Parts: sequence; C-alpha cells; structure tokens
Amino acid sequence: MTRRQFVARTFAAGVISAAPAILRGQNLNNKLNIAFIACGGRANASLNELTIVPGRGGAKKTTNPAEGPHPDENVTVLCDVNQIALDSASQHYPQAKKLRDLRRVFDGSNDFDAVVVSTAEHTHAFATYLALTHGKHVYCEKPLAYNIWETRLIRETAAKYPKLSTQMGNQGHASPERRKIKEILNTGVIGPVHEVHVWADRAWGLQDAASAEKFDKPHGFYNGIQIVDRFKEEMPIPSTMHWDLWLGPAPERPYHATYFPGPRWYRWWDFGNGTMSDLGSHDNDVPFTVLDLWRPDAKGGKVLAPISVESVSPNVPKAHRELAPATLMATFHFAAVGAQSALKLVWHQGDSKPPGWMPAWGGRSSVFIGEKGMLLGNGKLLPEEKFKDFQMPPETLPRSPGHWVEWVNFAKGNGPLPGSNFQYSGWTTETNHLGNVAYRAGKKLDWDYQTLRATNAPEAAPFIKRPVYRRGWDDILKA
Repeated sequence: MTRRQFVARTFAAGVISAAPAILRGQNLNNKLNIAFIACGGRANASLNELTIVPGRGGAKKTTNPAEGPHPDENVTVLCDVNQIALDSASQHYPQAKKLRDLRRVFDGSNDFDAVVVSTAEHTHAFATYLALTHGKHVYCEKPLAYNIWETRLIRETAAKYPKLSTQMGNQGHASPERRKIKEILNTGVIGPVHEVHVWADRAWGLQDAASAEKFDKPHGFYNGIQIVDRFKEEMPIPSTMHWDLWLGPAPERPYHATYFPGPRWYRWWDFGNGTMSDLGSHDNDVPFTVLDLWRPDAKGGKVLAPISVESVSPNVPKAHRELAPATLMATFHFAAVGAQSALKLVWHQGDSKPPGWMPAWGGRSSVFIGEKGMLLGNGKLLPEEKFKDFQMPPETLPRSPGHWVEWVNFAKGNGPLPGSNFQYSGWTTETNHLGNVAYRAGKKLDWDYQTLRATNAPEAAPFIKRPVYRRGWDDILKA
C-alpha cells in the first residue's frame, strides 16, 4: 500500500470530517483568497509561486512536463511583525489587509480561504492550528511545528479536517529526483536497504572559534565577537519591529540583534532547533519518501516513527542551554516491517560525514546501503565498476505538477492529496525533532510514539513539550 492510499483509506475509515472554507466554485479557474502570515523571508518564495505580479517574478518557464499552469491566486491578508517586510509586500498587493498580530488574522476569517505560514519556527503551530480550526487550507513552512508535542497536535487536528489541503514547505518532496531514486531502488539493484546516511555540511550554530570563523562568520559573530551565549546588553527595539509579537509564546527576553532576522533566530533553542529541524526537514525526507518505513499500530493504522535515537556532537559534547550545535550526528533505528529490513538512519550536519565519504559525493546528499551495493542521492550506484552496465529504469511513478500546485489543486477539489500533507510531514517532523531531544537529554532514547515519551529518559520531557507558554499564547493550542 502506498502512503497516499494509506492516508486515503484512513480518512475514509472514519476520521472526523468537517467543512473547509467554501470556495466560489470547484474548478481550476477559481482563485483562492490567501492570508500570508509573515510576508518576508521564506514567504517571498511562496508569494512568487502562488501569484503572478509584475515585478515579483512568477510564471516561470519550466521543463517539467508534469507541471500545470502557474498559480495566480488572490492575496487578501498580509501579516508580519516586521513593518519593513509588511510594507514591502503591500506594494505588490495593495488590496490586501495589513495586520501585525497573527492571532488577529482570524478575527476576519471570511476574508480568506487559505493560509500560508512563514513565521519563525516557534510560532508555526499557533498560526497553523488557528487556520485548521477555522476551516482554512494551510501551507506551513518547515519544520511543521517547534517541538514534538506541537507537531502531534497539528497532525491530529488536521486529521479532523480531511477536506482541507495541507502541505509542509519541504519543496524537494515533489521533485522528480525523489521518484527516480525510488525507481532505482525498486529494481532491487542494491538489494534490501539496511542503512542510510544523510548529510548537510552547513555548520551554523555553537562550535569552536576556529570552525565558527571558517563556516559561520556571517551569522555566528556580532561586532566581531563569537556568539556563544546571550549578550548582556539590552538593545533598543527598532521602530519597525514589534518585538513582543515576534516573541509570541517564547519566554520573554530583551531584544538583541543576535536574534533577528533569520537565520539568526533558528539556532536559539527558545525559537528554533538549528540545522536538524531545518535541513533535516528537506534531506531526511529522501529516505522517508523512498523507503517504506510505515509500521502498523494497535488501532489498525500505520505510523512512521523510530524505536530509538541517539545524538552526539563532537564540538559541543554537552548541550548548551541556549544554542543548538553546528555539528551533530543523530542515529535513528526503525523496526523491520514487511519487505523493509530494520533500518539504521544516520543524520550528519556540519563537520560530521558518513563512513567512506569523499568530496565527489557532495556536501549535501545521502547514500543508501544495501546488501549488494550503494546508491548515492544523485542516482549514482557504487561501486561504479560493479554497476557500469546498469540501465536506468523507465519512469513508472507519477511526477508532481509542483509543490505549491499540489496544494492549490487539492484546495480547489482537483487532484490527489499533496505529497507532504500533514498526515505524512507530521510524522517526519516528529522524527527530526527527536534527534535534538536525544542530544539535549544526553542519552540514547527509547521512544514510545503513542505516549510521546522517552521511556528511559524522563529528563527529555521539557524538550518534547514546552513547559510554559507566555500569557496571551497559553490558551490557544488545545490538546
């Protein structure tokens, strides 16, 4: 059974159904009215992919025959805590209502059918949860939520609204390269896969001074001083920045330029989870997509969850209370299921590399290790001499019309579920977050996905769920 068939069967079996936002029709000629919660940074990519506006790009030429026409939807709401980003976006979409507080967006929920969430990581779940419970289609940037508990809440909430279109912003999930890797593996050329290594050489975060100077100088220093903890001085809040709204549910702290804008914030534990949850959402998606790691649960459904995880950082052996590490190696173990043997999945970031790595493998890729050989993420089989006569298989898997197009089509009642819908990306996001939880707990975790608990490490609990949300944000997410 494919993932898509599984999700469809699960919905049909009796998940709670609720009405989505009512569109003006059910064909591709109708336009979605979209609220953009955050309209700078990553939101610019979505604005370009979802609209055609002179001066903003869009309507790009493509060589992918599977892609449909470029979406051209309506932008009816723009919300951002940064006045500069808000005003800049408003120049291209002058008809859109302008707001600063994401909570107030839903006071006028009749103004839009769908929501694009591109805020900093620590507020993803709040905008997404409010959108779902107001019957809105949701596109949320990765990672889906700030921690495991929030991610589970989003996935389970989305399951109550199966007619809503949901998609997490890991764009590579829709790529033809993912399909090609699966088609090669399906030939059995390397045999059953028992180990996968995924690596990304981005070295942003806490590390020794020499490494920071070499790999993270634009982001890891402030006025020539390496960022290794909070700076003691309190800086005046810029007049264009609504700092209290940006903090949202996170613990209150004085403004400082080392927190904002991105990618500065993503390395601070209060706001993000470093490279593990950022690039892990993109790159670990390769094995999650091309291997069948789903296993049955006691209720007749299926889950995508590891049974254990262990994480180490050679540069920062003991987790810092404030900052995520630049270098990390996380090892996940998945149970054998069906034709898929027990799998060891190893994530490497920063200086960490898989055994046998060489520069020709690239700074950011993956390698599948089977009983008969290896397959690199670029489609090359190893050892090359052994597989020199291998003929690439024909295309047998359907290609995607495009990551954003999938989301738009399903929202309009056309086409299958988006590939990275929350019933899939919720599970993969939980797994990525577990890599950081194990590191911060300082031990190998035995994971009970049903109770969201590391059975051998009660000390991991504060990293699974934020212990306290700030007042004004503490009554939004309902378990």
